[in-house]
Amino acid sequence: MMELDIREIITVGMVLFAVIDIVGSIPIIVDLRAKHGHIESEKAAIVAAVIMIVFLFAGEELLKLIGIDVNSFAVAGSFVLFFLALEMILGIRIYRDEEASSASIVPLAFPLIAGAGTMTTLLSLRSQFYTINIVIAIILNIILVYIVLKSSSKIEKMLGENGLGVIRKTFGVVLLAIAVKLFAANVKGLFV
Repeated sequence: MMELDIREIITVGMVLFAVIDIVGSIPIIVDLRAKHGHIESEKAAIVAAVIMIVFLFAGEELLKLIGIDVNSFAVAGSFVLFFLALEMILGIRIYRDEEASSASIVPLAFPLIAGAGTMTTLLSLRSQFYTINIVIAIILNIILVYIVLKSSSKIEKMLGENGLGVIRKTFGVVLLAIAVKLFAANVKGLFV
């Protein structure tokens, strides 16, 4: 069922923006650029978009195949979002990525942009919002990701370390609130 809703697109877009945290990842992007030279922004953005859209449509079938319902996945997703939010707010690192040899697809497209938190969020959002609105929000976020990747060094200079920290912590609090809401909305479905 297709039902375009600007409010849903904005809500989903903000959730994905907080989870992807591309602005907070600028220091990582700058570091990858220093280590590996040129980063193919177009390639990273397209691969991340494809991964996210494919998982949005095929993820639920994959869950059914292994015997997990969407409510269980959404509750598990709320825990992932909770820990991602704690990382953002407290400035700690709970999850560690392995060092990569190339930067455009791994670790940039996956798992930095379209990682476990993003996948979990997509399926969790699918249980509450229309798919078309989620796809539009994904595309809008990927456009933003592309712009940030292209101009990461300029943004880093403009915002400075303190500016990036404030943005990261603000979106961490938003993400924490989303995690609590997601948990509350789906935990009832586990016992029905």
